[in-house]
Amino acid sequence: MARRGPRGGGAAKRDRILRAAIRIFSQKGYFNSKISEIARLAGVADGTIYLYFKNKDDLLISLFEEKMGEVVNDVRARVADGGDALARLEIFIRNHMDLLVKEAGLIEVIQVELRQSNKFMKEYVPVKFLEYLDIISGILEDGKREGVFRPDLNVTLSRRAIFGALDEISLAYVLSRKRKYDPAEAAAEIFRIFAAGLKGSVPSEGGR
Repeated sequence: MARRGPRGGGAAKRDRILRAAIRIFSQKGYFNSKISEIARLAGVADGTIYLYFKNKDDLLISLFEEKMGEVVNDVRARVADGGDALARLEIFIRNHMDLLVKEAGLIEVIQVELRQSNKFMKEYVPVKFLEYLDIISGILEDGKREGVFRPDLNVTLSRRAIFGALDEISLAYVLSRKRKYDPAEAAAEIFRIFAAGLKGSVPSEGGR
């Protein structure tokens, strides 16, 4: 957990540090980034960083948790106004892909740099990420109750498949220098693929 900052402008200063960290991590990579560079961009002394975060790992994890929390709150609000389960799934998918453009630096940090942190991958429980997956589960469960999706739908596997597709396409987008596809078009195609499977009948074993 991040340390509490001193009184007087603490929240604003902490937010500046997080925003600076996003820029530095996305530009230079996590391992090549220095606390001093983040402090300089945030307009604070190097030591000030340690009033809010234990170390660079703590800063990276805090960045993910807090920004992911903002994403979760935003998509929850959007999905809540979405209509039936199929419409809400489309909103979720479109919102996820829109982040590639709206939060380019943050997404690059999450997709590339975060995965290189041994502490994050081995020790940290990604609470907000699990909440993000739970939004997909909720949509799928609602779809089964509404009769929009197949009654035999495996929600656990389906939510992983949906997120896996979004994650893979997002990573390909971040790593591609030429940006070979449009996120909005990709979202539409991903939705069409899953909508057909979630609504369709299951073929018999050994069937074609």
